[in-house]
Amino acid sequence: MSDHPRRVAVLMGGLSAEREVSLRSGAAVTAALREVGDYEVVSVEVDDTKVPLPAGIDLAFLAMHGTFAEDGQIQDLLASRGIPYTGANALVSQLAFNKEKTKERLRMCGVPTPPGQLVRSVEEVTLPLPVFVKPNAQGSSVGSRAAATPAELSQAVTEALKFDSSALVERLIRGRELTVGVLGDEVLPIIEIRPLDGFYDYTNKYTKGRTEYFCPAELPEKVTKQIQTHALTAHLALGGTVYSRIDFLLEGEAAFCLEVNTIPGMTATSLLPKAAAAVGIDFPQLCRKIIELSWAERRKEGLA
Repeated sequence: MSDHPRRVAVLMGGLSAEREVSLRSGAAVTAALREVGDYEVVSVEVDDTKVPLPAGIDLAFLAMHGTFAEDGQIQDLLASRGIPYTGANALVSQLAFNKEKTKERLRMCGVPTPPGQLVRSVEEVTLPLPVFVKPNAQGSSVGSRAAATPAELSQAVTEALKFDSSALVERLIRGRELTVGVLGDEVLPIIEIRPLDGFYDYTNKYTKGRTEYFCPAELPEKVTKQIQTHALTAHLALGGTVYSRIDFLLEGEAAFCLEVNTIPGMTATSLLPKAAAAVGIDFPQLCRKIIELSWAERRKEGLA
């Protein structure tokens, strides 16, 4: 292998409920890497678990989200073929994709996270209402909703279990929605997310005009530093070395970490690119930086 990847395959699409979002991420990354001009770029739309790739690929840029993307499966497959890839390795991906295991690791490292429990039926729920219910292993807020009454709780658990075998039920935090990107060991500015209606669900995430974004978020300096410290701690606690995006809710001045995204959205208007742009890293530069960090990490692992 050379010191730098030359032929890069951008993997997009996939098998999850986030396929359409992934196709947009992949198209944006492909265009950005071609603009950089340092790579021969091919785009690969993934439709099944076989993932056929052109010959001579030096690196796979993962622009896939959800199952068979952020859960470690695609990373394992590529590693078994000797193909380096971007982002977290399979073990880190598996851990971060499991929200309950992530919460356990966060608690161990002193990062505040809402009280919660893992359930497989509504009868197992013991947390007092109101709560927030989400599939334990899923992304983009798919199958997630708040519940304030027993009827809503039943509906929410039923919906979450359509997407995973278990649901995570958490105390409902009513606060400001924030997200923090980490690139290598650099913590990016905090973004505040303000949906015009409801919470930051799938529709509000991917429908233009449904959500306002403020970067950097207007927060007291003490709160900003605390949240950025928690974000870096969470990134490192799960074993992250390349990049991730960590989501928080701020209740008063108390921040609660919700989850760690190991392959955040990568369209030019997605949250991580917004935060990078705020410190002068444009979208093509961000994509190149992800490749450079990933290549260095795969070399440490003996894959590049």
